[in-house]
Amino acid sequence: MEFINPEPSEVAGKQARTAVKRNGPKWEIDAREKLKASIKRFNKALVDLKDRDANEADTRLFVTDVLCDALGLDKYTELCTEYRVKGEYVDYGIRLENDMIAFVEVKRINTKLGTKHLRQVQNYAVNEGVEWIILTNGAQWQVYHLSGGLPLITDLAIEIDLLGDIPMGQKVNTMFYLTRDALKRGKLMDLWQEKRVTAPNSLARILLSDSIVIAVRKELKKATGYNIDPTEIVRLVKETCLKPECFEK
Repeated sequence: MEFINPEPSEVAGKQARTAVKRNGPKWEIDAREKLKASIKRFNKALVDLKDRDANEADTRLFVTDVLCDALGLDKYTELCTEYRVKGEYVDYGIRLENDMIAFVEVKRINTKLGTKHLRQVQNYAVNEGVEWIILTNGAQWQVYHLSGGLPLITDLAIEIDLLGDIPMGQKVNTMFYLTRDALKRGKLMDLWQEKRVTAPNSLARILLSDSIVIAVRKELKKATGYNIDPTEIVRLVKETCLKPECFEK
């Protein structure tokens, strides 16, 4: 089992832009504007929850409002509360067009989200063949993609703190991928695939591929006259040019 947690800049990707997008298809503009208004409207309630250290039940009520009012999910047809998985329950299941696409696990507002919370709902997702996992305490939102097969790989696709000291545009552009319209059109999947193929370990594999090493060898010989062994080029790139974490699988 593997958890991939890229650098914040990698996680953010395109959604980290500070301005709310105002071009593109009408559905996207409308979804972003609605989301922006909702985040502003819910901010006071979220601050209140945090200040009074609200319990998990109250946090869950707030999350329900975000899922339905801000993200546009239908409370009765697309949101399944306390979804049962082999005698256990996950807080929410998100169902679009009869397909269960995500599980949502809610923790109380001042709980720091961690690996143990992810493992809890990850087992439910594996059993049900669900591809996306959303962890939240109302303020923090983490979205993971679950790749089936062995080894089981869980990628962090999105992470945002709605109470964080970041521009409103960044909050909107991140949460946008969780809106009903974006989920329906596969935008979250597109974001994850782009992030995954441009992750440090993916780029490192390409840079150390045979064709690239051969090309580097030719350029070095042309520039210096030295014919360096390919294995030495690989060693030097690994030890002097790339960070160790680039080789994590």
